[in-house]
Amino acid sequence: MPLEEQMAYITHYIHNINKPEEKYYSQIANELIRDISEPKSGNDEFDNCLHEDTFQYNLFADLFKVPFPSPIVSDFTFIDLFAGIGGFRIPLQWEKGRCVFSSEFNSHAQKVYLSNYGEVPFGDITKIPVDRIPPHDVLTAGFPCQPFSISGKMRGFEDTRGTLIYNVFKIIEAKQPKVVFLENVKHLVYHDEGRTISTILNGLKNLGYKTSWKVLNASDFGVSQNRERIIIIGNKEREFDFSKLEKQPRKMLKEVLEEDKGQFEYMTEPYTLLPEYTKQPSGLIFVGYRNKAIRKAGVRPGTEHLSRVHKQPNRIYSSEGIHPALPSQESSGRFWILDKGRVRKLTIKECYRIMGFPDEFIRDTSLGEEYRQIGNSVCIPMIHAIVKQIKEQLL
Repeated sequence: MPLEEQMAYITHYIHNINKPEEKYYSQIANELIRDISEPKSGNDEFDNCLHEDTFQYNLFADLFKVPFPSPIVSDFTFIDLFAGIGGFRIPLQWEKGRCVFSSEFNSHAQKVYLSNYGEVPFGDITKIPVDRIPPHDVLTAGFPCQPFSISGKMRGFEDTRGTLIYNVFKIIEAKQPKVVFLENVKHLVYHDEGRTISTILNGLKNLGYKTSWKVLNASDFGVSQNRERIIIIGNKEREFDFSKLEKQPRKMLKEVLEEDKGQFEYMTEPYTLLPEYTKQPSGLIFVGYRNKAIRKAGVRPGTEHLSRVHKQPNRIYSSEGIHPALPSQESSGRFWILDKGRVRKLTIKECYRIMGFPDEFIRDTSLGEEYRQIGNSVCIPMIHAIVKQIKEQLL
């Protein structure tokens, strides 16, 4: 068994001791813990019930010394599928939700997840037996968006990643959670002339769920980022009412920027600032570009310096407005802003802030992975607003 899977069983078991979900992990976890503990104890007879012994040997104390521990008293349970770095988990725990199962394929994200929540997610969802997943009240899944994103090839269900939604359906069918909470890119609405989202909604309907969906913008929830995502909510009894979501005033980018302590990377190459610019309805203020032409083939005259879609490392935006959506494909962090009369790159900490992550969040040690992980995540304040209403309306 790979080390990550061993640690997934052990950490899930430790966090569910004396809870109903313990039985889903106890047998394998006890065997693994015995292998770890016997050499230290020198005792050939090792009790299968390790509740006291595990803590006596202080083997896993660090699992509870994390920035975002599970609530001591919980109101509901949830599972975190395609967990990434836990953008769903933080607001669900804020509302006294207890995670009983998590799954994430990427090993770098798994390590970040462990550092922040004391739990290693299980890996490939296609290889996890459904009977290993405990019953739960809420199923969350920010299932892979690349198959449906305009910044990808938009192959949808032809893409292997697109078929993972069917693995989610299998879990829903087997476990019948009270609430299904799905998130994806805005373009899912239009993909394949609307047939893709119809397939997903019909799949949930066939499983007995009343569904509702809406495209939400993170900037309406106190986040200084123009990030539109489709949210799909399913429930056996009633449809979710999106109109009850509590929105927050839009924050300008300058409100979340760091102080200059010598860490900023200012632009040193030639660039052009526009003599006149206006604030777009989205809140974006496009003010200039680097003097470096890219993607010349097929580009309209006069736009040689501007890259299309999400790949816009040439664009400069004002800190008086908000920022475009952070993409997962950008691993160099080429997000340029005009602030206090100078053009500089957003710091990685600022990127996490405009996704709503608390400053105490423990990030990856690789800068490239940090950029990819935050671009793949969800905006926490928006998710939090949704979770509040799920709890009020459906639980």
